[in-house]
Amino acid sequence: MSSGERQFKEFYPPPVEVTRTEYKFRIEDLECVLRPLEMPILSEKKYEPKVVTLRDGSRMVVRQVERKEADMLLEAIRPYFDVKQDFYDLVAVRTYAEILAWKEYRIKDHYALIGVIDGKLVGIVNARLWDQDIAISLHTISFKRGVDVGPALYFSKIEHAFENLGVKEWWATFESYIGFRVLNVEWAKRQKPWPEYQHELGGARVYYLTRDDWELLGKKKFAKYLGERPVPPELLKSAEKPEINKKPFEF
Repeated sequence: MSSGERQFKEFYPPPVEVTRTEYKFRIEDLECVLRPLEMPILSEKKYEPKVVTLRDGSRMVVRQVERKEADMLLEAIRPYFDVKQDFYDLVAVRTYAEILAWKEYRIKDHYALIGVIDGKLVGIVNARLWDQDIAISLHTISFKRGVDVGPALYFSKIEHAFENLGVKEWWATFESYIGFRVLNVEWAKRQKPWPEYQHELGGARVYYLTRDDWELLGKKKFAKYLGERPVPPELLKSAEKPEINKKPFEF
C-alpha cells in the first residue's frame, strides 16, 4: 500500500469498500466544470457598429470585439499599469484581468466594445451579464481624454445591454472621481441599499439604471452618443485592425 493510500484510509476512510483509491480526470471533463457556460444571446445579438462625432469633431467608430482580438486589447492596456494618475493603474490591471479571463474562458457572459479614431484605438469598455435581467458594468478606459471618448463608449455598452440583450437593470460602481461624476452623477443613477447589495468589483456600492431610466432619461439626455449607422465602409475598414499606442498618453 502506498503512502497516499494509507493517508486516504487513515484520514478519510470511505464508507464502503472501493476498488480504486486514485482516479485520473480528462482535461476536457475538468474544462466543462471550470468554464462558465455562455448564454446563447451573447452570440446571437451582436452590437452593430456605429460612428459617433465627438466634441472636437473627430469621428469615432464603436464596434464590438471578438475573443480572438483579446491580445490586442491586452497590449493596449498594459502600458497603464504604472500610471499613478486618476486611478488609471487600478482600472488598467482590473480591465486587463477581465479581458484575460474572457480570452481564457474564465468569466461569464462578457462583452467588450472599442472606440477607434483615424485607425487608432482610443478606448475600451466591457461588461457582462449576471443573468437575463441584470447587466454588470465592468470598466471604461480611455486612451484619449477631453473629447468624450469614455462617455460615448459607456453609453454604447449600456445601449447594447438594454437594446440588444434585453436586460432590465444595469449595475455599476466606480473607482475614480472622474468616472463617478461623468458616468454616474450625470446619469442620475439610483443606488441599491448597501451593504445588502454589493457590486462584484470589491464590494462597493451598486448604482443602477432601469429600462425606464434608459428610455426616459439616458437615451434622450445623451442622444449625441447614439451615433450613426451604418458606418461608411472605408471608415469601418479603418477600425478593423486599429493601431495601438505603446506608451501611455501624457496627462
